[in-house]
Parts: sequence; C-alpha cells; structure tokens
Amino acid sequence: MWRAGSMSAELGVGFALRAVNERVQQAVARRPRDLPAIQPRLVAVSKTKPADMVIEAYSHGQRTFGENYILSSCPEIKWHFIGHLQKQNVNKLMAVPNLSMLETVDSVKLADKVNSSWQKKGSPERLKIMVQINTSGEESKHGLLPSETVATVEHIKAKCPSLEFVGLMTIGSFGHDLSQGPNPDFQVLLSLREELCKKLSIPTEQVELSMGMSLDFQHAIEVGSTNVRIGSTIFGERDHSKKPALDKSSADLKAPVEVAQAH
Repeated sequence: MWRAGSMSAELGVGFALRAVNERVQQAVARRPRDLPAIQPRLVAVSKTKPADMVIEAYSHGQRTFGENYILSSCPEIKWHFIGHLQKQNVNKLMAVPNLSMLETVDSVKLADKVNSSWQKKGSPERLKIMVQINTSGEESKHGLLPSETVATVEHIKAKCPSLEFVGLMTIGSFGHDLSQGPNPDFQVLLSLREELCKKLSIPTEQVELSMGMSLDFQHAIEVGSTNVRIGSTIFGERDHSKKPALDKSSADLKAPVEVAQAH
C-alpha cells in the first residue's frame, strides 16, 4: 500500500510525482459521467522542502506549485497561494513573480484589497482567485460561512474587475472514514457550487472545486474536485522545524508566502 510521503522520500520526487499522476487518472476514470469533464490540476505543495526538490519536480513536467521560490531555472512555473492571507501582506504577495492563482480569498474586504493591489501592479491579465469556504465550521479553519458564498462571489464579479473568479476551495475534515460515506465537506462544496451557478447564472464547468490533499485526493476527484493540493506524498513528510525554503533574494516575502494547511 502507498503511504503518504514514505515512498517519495525513498525513491525520489520524480517517482512519487509519476505515481501521484497515475492515481489522479485512476480517480478520474471512476468519476461519474454527469460531472464536468475537467482534467484535475495537481498543485505540488513544497513547503519546508529545499528548492532543488521543486526543480526536480519541474524537470519531470510539474508546473503548478503551492509555494513560493524565485527560480530562474523554471521560467514556466506557476505559483498558487494556498495559505491564509492577511490584508497587510497582500502587496508583498502581489509582487511575487509568476503568481498564477490565489486560492484563499475569505472575505469581501480581502477581495477588495487584492483587487486594488493587483490593479496597481498593472498586470495585463486578471488574477485568478478562488473563494475559500469553511465547510466544516471548525474555528481552527479559515474561510467564509457557506451562507456567505453567493454574496461574496457576486461582489467579486461586480466590484473587482482585476480579479477573475474561477472556483471554490475548502479543506476537508481530516481522517474522515469513507466507509461511512463521502466526505461531508466535499458534499457541501458541491452543493454550494450548484447553488452559486443557479443564482448567478454561471455554467457549472466555469466554477472549479479545489479540494483534496495527500490523504484524500482520489476521493475528492471522484466526487468532483478539479484542483488537488498534494505535498507529503510527492516531497516526503514536512520538517515543521523549518520555514519554507525561499530564494535569499526574496527574503522580504517570507511572511506572506508561508503556505498552510496542505499535506
């Protein structure tokens, strides 16, 4: 049996990445046909790992990462920010080269701040963002209440012209027993997408779902995830005594780019 992080540490990032991609495709094959036929995006979460592990994953074809390094050797790299973002750190995050998506917008105020900062940056493209939902109601997790979803997305689409709303994100309950049925957090996000699309007349295939990490990404894909965030299964277990390994030239970015809650 595959154990998260163990084989990746022993056999290398390239081997682990290939194995994860195979498991992604196996999960896609089990997905009901009535779900949008969207190929799931794999976000490789490299927090606390050295930059050479990111470069190794990049050399094996991986392009999207949930961490921030400035790597001139990886010109096509795409960074997803997947940690909690405080408003005072927005401007620093917006300056990160190759920032592709912010997955954790959790308030109207944060959306407005990000929109303003991205606008000032003068980028010709809108910044892709997801809205994070606290589907479990746990105080330890960030995110909007499910009841706030529609109004927040409506605000972003109407009042934040520099942002492109692309989906919803959640962190599933850890250790859910699948013998008891699907993860309820994933079911909540699926229902919220249905409600959102109906009320705002958005085609379902235009609203991605970011849910699933190392321990539950196959289940997440099977029920409809289009974006999975996987760390330890690719890079090995985290060393929590270390901070994210950033390029020394970007030391001033350490605070806003620390990635949280992805395994």
